[in-house]
Amino acid sequence: MNVATTAPRPVIVTGGARGIGLGVAKRLARSGVAVALWDRDGEAARQAAKLLGPAHAAFACDIADEAQVEAAAEATWAQFGAIGGLVNNAGILGPVAPLWEHASAEFRRVVDVNLVGTFLVSKACVRRMRAQREPKGARIVNVSSIQAKEGMPMAAAYAASKAGILALTKTMGKELAREGILVNAVTPAAAETDMAREIDDGRRAEIVGRIPMGRFVGVDEIAALVAWLLSEDCGFSTGAVFDISGGRATY
Repeated sequence: MNVATTAPRPVIVTGGARGIGLGVAKRLARSGVAVALWDRDGEAARQAAKLLGPAHAAFACDIADEAQVEAAAEATWAQFGAIGGLVNNAGILGPVAPLWEHASAEFRRVVDVNLVGTFLVSKACVRRMRAQREPKGARIVNVSSIQAKEGMPMAAAYAASKAGILALTKTMGKELAREGILVNAVTPAAAETDMAREIDDGRRAEIVGRIPMGRFVGVDEIAALVAWLLSEDCGFSTGAVFDISGGRATY
């Protein structure tokens, strides 16, 4: 791969058309960072990138499809000539039901998107980061969930997939530490996103009751933490898990 040096090193944000991903993208764009939005909904990603401004780009990508991931990575590389950061944010909620009522296909789909998708995107991007003239300074942030730490009744597929992301983060952090590519994870409590609107009022009250601060986390609050983890100010943390759960779990 030939690396261009004139374009800014972008940060890829998966699931970037809405929710946490879009919140992160807006935060980065305000800081002058070029953003490459990857989303299964290509049109929504293009509209979001248009709102961010001409320095940004959008790519249609289902992260559970390896061919689509490779195509999006190559297209991003071709446009920008480098990859400065990656936010693995795309994910799905899956069934809200006890384990014994999960259909096998539903469980596999959640794991395929949330965990295998994070693996596929990381694999494609890390290969290109390592090929850059200056891999040092690249950053990866994996968006997990507080459920990965605690588990959650009625969410076996989601909690298990997000727990796998934490183990993947720790492994990647160790593998890439001496190359200067830092990999960390964040574990938000429930946030005010489209995914949150999939749950009913009773489930919402149950979740809020588990959070000492008594509210859902704001997308902007998550974006601020992710932005710091992508910055040069974060220089000696890798393979780490950063809690943002309103006190629900602090270990």
